[in-house]
Amino acid sequence: MSEDGAHGITIIAFIGTVFSPWFAWAHRRGEVDPAEHCCMNVALYGSPKRWAMTDRRATALKRDADNLAIGPSTLHWDGTALTIGIEERTAPVPSRLAGRVRVIPDAVSTRGFVLDGAGRHRWQPIAARARVEVTMTHPALRWSGPAYFDTNTGTAPLEEDFAEWDWCRAPMRDETVVLYNATRRDNSHQSLALRVKRDGAVEDMEPPPPARMAPTLWRLPRPTRADGGKVEAVRTLVDAPFYSRSEIRTHLLGQESTAVHEYLNLRRFRSPILYSMLPFRVPRTLR
Repeated sequence: MSEDGAHGITIIAFIGTVFSPWFAWAHRRGEVDPAEHCCMNVALYGSPKRWAMTDRRATALKRDADNLAIGPSTLHWDGTALTIGIEERTAPVPSRLAGRVRVIPDAVSTRGFVLDGAGRHRWQPIAARARVEVTMTHPALRWSGPAYFDTNTGTAPLEEDFAEWDWCRAPMRDETVVLYNATRRDNSHQSLALRVKRDGAVEDMEPPPPARMAPTLWRLPRPTRADGGKVEAVRTLVDAPFYSRSEIRTHLLGQESTAVHEYLNLRRFRSPILYSMLPFRVPRTLR
């Protein structure tokens, strides 16, 4: 998010585009190489808004220990910062989305977490405390502010093991709080509540009480956890039939924080009607 709150950006590099209908249809036909469905998803918030999520084939993927290229977009880690070169086409209305983003962690965390009982899904908050410098050429924008960097890995489709989850990242004065609540398809639950220090140390904390905000226009709930249930949605950044991303105002550890919240409903994602809608937002290239 920008320092003044006017702008924001989310970038997700997928090897196995888990929210792509093309990837889902390929899974239904049998085993599929995740590299055959790779993607650089870029969502720009504020004014102007932009969205790009092009599902690409394995020939578009190149990677080594410090570099990842998906089509014309790239990521490079130099030991202190992650530099992202964006060169994408937006959807559903095609236009150029291009620029350079640098994510500079305060520190790197190494602790990871298993999210399901079978150990098929893992999550790691790499840098819960970071800074971002955004320089876009198309559209022309330049801003900086607080940032976050994490990774998910899995060996099975999300919808096979999860019914829903919600996530929240709240920057505080001297630490960052991350909340991750998952409901699995077997109706078991997991609730992670973490304090990430300036040096990258990740500590468990007692999960705050459950809290809810007003639903989205698609009638998705926005569950989370907060001190005394004090939480409200300030701005909806993404409002999709199965997924929402929001800017919220919450209370944690006795402090007020402007945080980012996500909710994912994988029951809705499994809907055949939804699959028929997604290609307009997630086109697929021939190379």
